[in-house]
Amino acid sequence: MKIVYLPLDERPCNLVYPQQLAAATDVNLHVPSREILGNKKTPATYSDIRNWLVQETKDANYLIISLDMLVYGGIVPSRLHKLSVEECQNRLELIKEVKKQNKNLTIFAFNLIMRVPNYNSSDEEPDYYELFGEKISNYGKLVDKEIRGQLTEIEVQKLTELKAEIPLDVLNDFIGRRKINSFINNASIELVEEGLIDSLIIPLDDNAEFGFSSIEQNELVSKVEQLNLFDKIAIYPGADEIGCTLFTKVFCDIHHYTPSIFIRYSSTNGPFIIPKYEDRSLHESIKSHITVMGGIVADNSIEADAILFTHSPSVSQSGVAEPNQAFHERHKSYFSEINYREFVQALRYYVQKGKVIGLADVATCNGSDQTLMNLIKKVGLLEQVHAYAGWNTSGNTLGTVISHTIIESYYKKQSPENEGRKSKSREFYYSRLIEDWGYQTIARKHISINDVTCLGGTYFDISDQLEEIQNLIKEQLTIFIEKNLSDLSEGKIILLHVYSPWKRMFEVGFDMQFNLLGSECSEVGTKADLKEK
Repeated sequence: MKIVYLPLDERPCNLVYPQQLAAATDVNLHVPSREILGNKKTPATYSDIRNWLVQETKDANYLIISLDMLVYGGIVPSRLHKLSVEECQNRLELIKEVKKQNKNLTIFAFNLIMRVPNYNSSDEEPDYYELFGEKISNYGKLVDKEIRGQLTEIEVQKLTELKAEIPLDVLNDFIGRRKINSFINNASIELVEEGLIDSLIIPLDDNAEFGFSSIEQNELVSKVEQLNLFDKIAIYPGADEIGCTLFTKVFCDIHHYTPSIFIRYSSTNGPFIIPKYEDRSLHESIKSHITVMGGIVADNSIEADAILFTHSPSVSQSGVAEPNQAFHERHKSYFSEINYREFVQALRYYVQKGKVIGLADVATCNGSDQTLMNLIKKVGLLEQVHAYAGWNTSGNTLGTVISHTIIESYYKKQSPENEGRKSKSREFYYSRLIEDWGYQTIARKHISINDVTCLGGTYFDISDQLEEIQNLIKEQLTIFIEKNLSDLSEGKIILLHVYSPWKRMFEVGFDMQFNLLGSECSEVGTKADLKEK
């Protein structure tokens, strides 16, 4: 089987994670070279993407494709482009071309509903977002409430004020681009109706209950319902995890596998909370992730193929803690409505029962919950977990860890276990601990507070201090590994190259070696096992 994958952008979460998952299976994943995928605000060159896709899909069985990359040149360019509707439509026509040249090609596509951050920053947005970002976001929320007939008298006045405060050319540029992007989302739905796209995910990138994203979502959902396409199209919160999600869908499709996943929460309120940057209950989002991968939510833990231990917050939205908050600084529900001891005790019980365990760490946003991870390490369960994630948004974490959990649940049924495959799986697991716990929760905070400003950089720009800060990151991650992962009974981790993909503190890339006892030393990371064509 040949699977071709065009990622959302060049960052490790989109380009590398799916390849690391693929390396832990019997399936090959073909990706473009990093060089043709653009660089943050610099879009990929359409002709390069087009030529690569036409060539690679001639003999492929599956195509996993980011329409944002195909049409706009990446996730950030989708928020900045000056393309006309006609040019975007012409680029989307490539779907018809590759399907025509290979009628047996199955296409799984995804295309985002563009986000509207509620803060002033032009790091990933147009330059004017530095001045008007928060106002644009609030304007969209009030317009949405106006459409629903829910504006209060005070909000009517606020909407009038915002219209006067946001320059007309700024608002026209922002809304005009959204209209073009929404047109492409509508066109992609029509490609599903025509049978050219076999399955489509429209993820909501950093969204909320009200706003521009909500308005567009309602329109798209209505269209999907009218066309009776709920079996082929999913719309739910997410973005950078979708490459992993659709790879796992292909994996389950190839192996005719329908995994059953039982969900176990650390908080009674967990299923009902609405995560930060999202618009619906946590449990509904989990159901979406499992369903689009080809699985089902199990009714009981005994018969389930795997158990998703979901470390959930017990309070919604702004109450969700960030990793840089000390435990005593968090919302009081973290003390009263989350039972860490019971959660870990149940984790031990199911490990002893031989269950495949995935740990979704979404109680804090943008990193692991150290309180939980320290407890799991203390009781000796770190090596007993099969899959883990705790990065960025709830949706990012869920898509990553559920993908890995499903793959592990499949191979749990196979005997004997392939040691090479198992080694790659453990590499991915430990890389998640190093990045989500070691970097996002510990090293990033430490370096941002103690070093970045002193060296003359900022959180969103370390380009002039890059080498020095990358060395500091490697030093801190080495300390983390020595403290938390140096006494593993199943193997040894060696951290190699560390780099900052977008020359800022938010994310990290690295290569590592993991030597599973009894197997050859292998390398994992941004340069490992990449089947670039």
